[in-house]
Amino acid sequence: MVLQKQNFFVSPEELQKQQQYCVQNRELLLARFGHRPKACVFVFGCQQNISDSQRMEGMLQNMGFDFTENIEEADLVLFNSCAVRQHAELRALGNVGGVKHWKAQRPERMILLCGCMVQQPEKAQKIRRSYPYVSILYGTHAIHRLPENIYRFLTTNKKVVDVETSDGTIAEPLPIRRTGVKGWLPVMYGCNNFCTYCIVPYVRGRERSRKPEDIINEAKDMIAAGYKEINLLGQNVNSYGKTLEDSIDFAELLEKINDLPGDFIIRFMTSHPKDCTEKLLETMSRCEKVAKHLHLPVQCGSDRVLKAMNRGYTHEKYLQLIQKAKSLMPNLCITSDIIVGFPGETFEDFEQTLQLTQKVKYSALFTFIFSPREGTPAQKLPDPIDAKEKNRWFQMLVEQQEKISAEITAPYVGQTFRVLCEGKKDNGMYFGRTEGNILIEFPGFDQYINQFVNVTVTQALSFVLRGEVQ
Repeated sequence: MVLQKQNFFVSPEELQKQQQYCVQNRELLLARFGHRPKACVFVFGCQQNISDSQRMEGMLQNMGFDFTENIEEADLVLFNSCAVRQHAELRALGNVGGVKHWKAQRPERMILLCGCMVQQPEKAQKIRRSYPYVSILYGTHAIHRLPENIYRFLTTNKKVVDVETSDGTIAEPLPIRRTGVKGWLPVMYGCNNFCTYCIVPYVRGRERSRKPEDIINEAKDMIAAGYKEINLLGQNVNSYGKTLEDSIDFAELLEKINDLPGDFIIRFMTSHPKDCTEKLLETMSRCEKVAKHLHLPVQCGSDRVLKAMNRGYTHEKYLQLIQKAKSLMPNLCITSDIIVGFPGETFEDFEQTLQLTQKVKYSALFTFIFSPREGTPAQKLPDPIDAKEKNRWFQMLVEQQEKISAEITAPYVGQTFRVLCEGKKDNGMYFGRTEGNILIEFPGFDQYINQFVNVTVTQALSFVLRGEVQ
């Protein structure tokens, strides 16, 4: 299928208008609170939500906000929600319910709820009725209009709801407030795959790619700011470039970023197996800054279930792709997502998943019991297997993966890995990840944080390594 090229980009005039709202909001916020305001931001869900929140924080900063992790100090609290699984929705709503008393203590405070959950118009209306004290509700397509929506609330003191039903846009450039060691860099938004269980195309919109020059300029800024790990993000990075006039694909973009000067590592997610090409795997193999780790969600090992999921590949084709990747990169670590208990899945189907995971030898799995999402085709499918049985299958998969992970990590004892130290854990140990994305803990010093250190493994557990800095 040839994708139609579309102009998804917000006009410069619209972005200039939003910047003007930022300037106007500074005075309005000072008048409302009587001091320089503070914001507290909570993020639920995926890395894309983290990236979105960093852009919203950049706009809040332009409006004069400082930031705090202590909600009692905050004048504004922002919840960026997720809709991929029911548990994520319940967590977000539980937190919104928990700030009702906080708002009542000081009625001038503001509560903002945004993200994938709010992008569903029916959910937005239910939230509007159930949580009347929320100041502003807005979806994923209205992020760049945050200054305007805050202005509307400040000048009317009435709830603002901004939920578009379009396919979304790309606003370039937006201010960004980054914190932490890892740098999140979106290359595209939305998805065209419409897997039958997935809500993402409905809440994130259709696929749209950022211009390569904007991505590369942002990568340069991140490197100049001292980031040593750049994570390229997209619902399906392998489809990058299809909506652009430029003739460029993800492999070519990856190579351009790899060629930038500096000492840093590149990771990316998520890859869809049906669009993962040999060209991409060959590019990964020869780019020295690209981590030899591939997250390639399989979801299920049964061809019958894969077809019902609308995944676009078979058990055998997936294994052929894995074999090609390992032939090019013998030390490649592979991780995946698996859904247990898709509607209509039988134990025989599940056994094919167990067989596939034994053949692939994943270093780690992200496993989930099927969670029906309102508005998706899978929600309407008959689902005769009860929760108890699905939980039994889930435990079987987890136990098998623990053994496989232990097999993979055992030979690492005595090996030395170059690791970016990400921080310090509550147990006093510092931590980072190997190039293959395996967590490693080690004793150290604060000056290690955001630096590459060589760590020799002294102990290998199923899902974590322990070592000593050399």
